[in-house]
Amino acid sequence: MEVEKSTSVRTLRNYEHALRTVRITLGYDSEDWDGWKDLTADHFRNYLFTLMKQEKARSTIRLHFSALRSFYKYLTLRRGLGKSPLADIQLPKAERKLPVVLTLPQIEELLDLPLKMPLEKQAPDWLPLRDAAVLELFYSTGLRLSELAALDVEMIDTLSETARIIGKGNKERQVPIGSHALKALQHYQSKAGIRSGALFISKLKTRKRLSSRSISNILDKYLAASSIPFRITPHKLRHSFATHLLDHGADLRSVQALLGHSSLSTTQIYTHVTKERLRSSYDAAHPRAK
Repeated sequence: MEVEKSTSVRTLRNYEHALRTVRITLGYDSEDWDGWKDLTADHFRNYLFTLMKQEKARSTIRLHFSALRSFYKYLTLRRGLGKSPLADIQLPKAERKLPVVLTLPQIEELLDLPLKMPLEKQAPDWLPLRDAAVLELFYSTGLRLSELAALDVEMIDTLSETARIIGKGNKERQVPIGSHALKALQHYQSKAGIRSGALFISKLKTRKRLSSRSISNILDKYLAASSIPFRITPHKLRHSFATHLLDHGADLRSVQALLGHSSLSTTQIYTHVTKERLRSSYDAAHPRAK
């Protein structure tokens, strides 16, 4: 998966954990155990029953079996296994939770905060500009956290007003950048003297690339200062980006391309969000809705 499919580190770690958990739960906890080919469908039905008895989330159960299916596909294609014992295993349907989305006033409040809050002691004067650029770019492009953290100056094209993004599986895409985000980036780069290398740097003298965790902490900082009554993750800004596009007439295929989704079904959940919002607006505004 790592060499041939360029699978992300997070997925590799999750799959490894899932396979190890399966082995231990089934009673084969020896590190040198190599009896995967001897397991049958009944073993995995029992494993599924165990997970359900433990009241594991459906997403966790499906992740474990996704790792197993992938592994047994490898065993059948590369290691001479006749048939996968997972072929006839029926899993519980995935829960379809609607993503949490911020309203436009909430987005505007959040994006305005970096330039309104007082500068911390000993912080460089460009720090609020950096934070403003981070938040603006998140909302303007709908990037994943890892994608934003990995941005280099050279990946931003101010002439075409686009960013070159390396997404999951090393797939490359171009995304447009809105005028507000471009202006915020230019102010930050000019003040901080950012001309090459990592786009977003720490306030330390080393000027190292901001980590994903540091970017999450930036978001948490401004959330705490806002009136928004629930926790925001970087992914909620991505949800808001997609939903607001659809609310204002963007087509689903375009949103899929902007988000870097390989499957349209992944993007379709946002259509449910817009329908829910439409229903809420109708119920609140129409005199005979209820």
